[in-house]
Amino acid sequence: MKSPRSTAPAALLRVLDPSPEPPSSPAATEVELDAEFDADLELEDDVEAEAEAEGEADVEAQRLAVQTRLRAYFTKGRPRVVFTDNLHTMLSIKRGQGVWTLRMHQMFATAPPAVLRAVAQYAQTQDRQAAALLRRYIDHNDHQIRPQAEPRAQVIDVQGAHHNLQATFDELNARYFAGAITARITWGPRTRRRSGRESIKLGSYSVEEELIRIHPVLDASDVPPFFLAWIIYHEMLHEVHDMPIVDGRRVYHTPEFRRAEARFERYAEAVLWERTQVHKLLDR
Repeated sequence: MKSPRSTAPAALLRVLDPSPEPPSSPAATEVELDAEFDADLELEDDVEAEAEAEGEADVEAQRLAVQTRLRAYFTKGRPRVVFTDNLHTMLSIKRGQGVWTLRMHQMFATAPPAVLRAVAQYAQTQDRQAAALLRRYIDHNDHQIRPQAEPRAQVIDVQGAHHNLQATFDELNARYFAGAITARITWGPRTRRRSGRESIKLGSYSVEEELIRIHPVLDASDVPPFFLAWIIYHEMLHEVHDMPIVDGRRVYHTPEFRRAEARFERYAEAVLWERTQVHKLLDR
């Protein structure tokens, strides 16, 4: 069954109350991860990433163009644009760590300057005139809202035999993100391991689902809580950092992302544990 599209414009815009800016973190020395660790945390394998990047090149160029144009209208902080095909919320705005995350329907890819100016004004002041202009723009472009198949229900599983993902997520969200991360979290499918595997994807973040998945091999008594927290923290960072396409390939871990990684309190300890102990996880 497909969800009917509401014609009422009042629900098309959504702004989350800005969270207070967290105190600035002290400068941290960036520690480079080895190639094996980097690969373990990739969202997709190389072949899939290349194919997806080629198909998304035009959309990415439009996204970056809108993001660049919006910067001129924000008086404080920087905008981060995420295009969506959402059926009901055409514009969702959230502020955290000096970043305005704007989840915008792709109809905004060709928005004129007056509309983008209204986006910035609505984000920063929730101005009624700006909201009215945005609703008119959305109504005028509602033909671009494409029906979608009913998504599969996602079972959220946070309580493991040894670790509770939600408790760790909530602690990290409060400590490092001032509560700004809205993604859900779950253990991944608990399936049999692939025989002879040489690497393992310990975590992933889905932009469209706003969902973090953690590999269930980490739900073990010999996996220290700080290492699980490090994997979760890494995936949470993907919600607030861009993943641009550079030379036809998507870059998941930009220099800014790496600097944010290094702010994790037990960063070096987590990297060392992975390098010396992750081989045990491959056999489970």
